[in-house]
This record gives sequence, structure tokens and C-alpha cells, in this order.
Amino acid sequence: MSTLLHVDSSVRAVNNPNPDHDSISKSIALRFVDTWRQNRPEDEYIYRDVGVNPPDFITQDWIGAVFTPEEKRTPAQKERLALSDELIAEVAAADVILISSPMYNYGMPAQLKAWFDQIVRINKTFDFDLSRGDFPLQPLLSGKTLIIVTSSGEFGFEKGGIREDLGHLAPHLRTLSKYLGVDTIYEIASEYQEFGDERHRMSVANAKDRAESIALELSISTLAPSSKNEVANV
Repeated sequence: MSTLLHVDSSVRAVNNPNPDHDSISKSIALRFVDTWRQNRPEDEYIYRDVGVNPPDFITQDWIGAVFTPEEKRTPAQKERLALSDELIAEVAAADVILISSPMYNYGMPAQLKAWFDQIVRINKTFDFDLSRGDFPLQPLLSGKTLIIVTSSGEFGFEKGGIREDLGHLAPHLRTLSKYLGVDTIYEIASEYQEFGDERHRMSVANAKDRAESIALELSISTLAPSSKNEVANV
């Protein structure tokens, strides 16, 4: 049995009275989840909609609690870190992590960044040792597979694309993924939303088909660890 952690970050719902306002990233992710659960109904499924229910932003008091030795934390400090502990436990338990995100102002939504800020935490998801020289941070988790689903209004953010230097969403997610314990990444992108033309309709349809294909591929596999930092662009 495996555990799938599903994190959505769009502020929009999957279905709205005006279909033009439906979340594209969430609908693509849902195609993955539906396929996964059809093939692996016994698996544990953990869901977080951080777009609708965002985690708290970290504060000076939060940082103070993190850097206070655990045995010396006050009840108030423990309470302040309770959500962080819960979110980290969900990541630690997951074998497969699915993150869907729209591109807001060429990067990730603030709500998703807040989720990462609660999780990327010293002595929980990484440790720090200056004896490692210029690379003192070392992730503590490993062996997980990440599926990144993104949607954008423009297009050409891929390597070699006409907006390659403008897209900070997928690169940021790839950078932070190591602190989730991710070894293998699949990326699915939907583009052209602002154009609303046939290119957009085809992009969404292709992204949903690929989400289904990846879910089918992974759901029937043994989820054996792959080579570190492998990225599958699909």
C-alpha cells in the first residue's frame, strides 16, 4: 500500500457557476487522482487545498520556536509549530506527491509558498552542518515521486521557449522538491489560457490525458526508487 499526498494551490474551485472561472490546474490534478484511486483504491489519500485554506505565514515567533531545542519549547511554541509538524508528517508519509499550481505573476501562489515555508524546516526536512563546506544543507527525506501540474496564461516557459527566463514556477518547485524527499519528478503543463483559442483547448486536453497516463503508469508500478533528481518531462 502507498500514500498519495495531493496539494492544490489555486484560489479557484474546480467547478464554478461560470465555467470560465474553473481551476484548470485543479481539474488536471483531479484527472490524475481519479485514475490513481481507480487503480489503487486501497492506498491512503491525503488532500490539502492550500489555495482555499492557506497555511499561516511564518513569523519571528515561529522562527524562534524552530530554533529553540525541542525539550525547552514552551506550550505556546509547541502550539505555534503544530501545523508545521502536521504538514511535515503528511509529506514524510507520502510515497507520491501531487502538487497543482497556477502561475501567478510568473511564480507560485503565496499560499503554496507558505506551505513550503512550514515544511522546509531544520532538523525535520533538512539538517545543517558547516563541515560540508559550501553546501551545509542536506535533505533528510528521500525516495518520493513528485508530479507537478501547472497552468499558465501565456506559453513558452519551457527550456528553449520564448519565455524561458520569465517562468519561475516550475524551477522553484523543482528546487524546493529536494526538501520534500523527491527523487523523481514528472511535469505536466497547461498553457495559453489568456488566449482562449484552440491552442489552449488542446493544451488542457493534452495535459489531462498525460495526467491520466502518468497516474496509470505509476499506479501499476512498484514505485521503486529511481535515480536521484530524475525529471520526466511529459
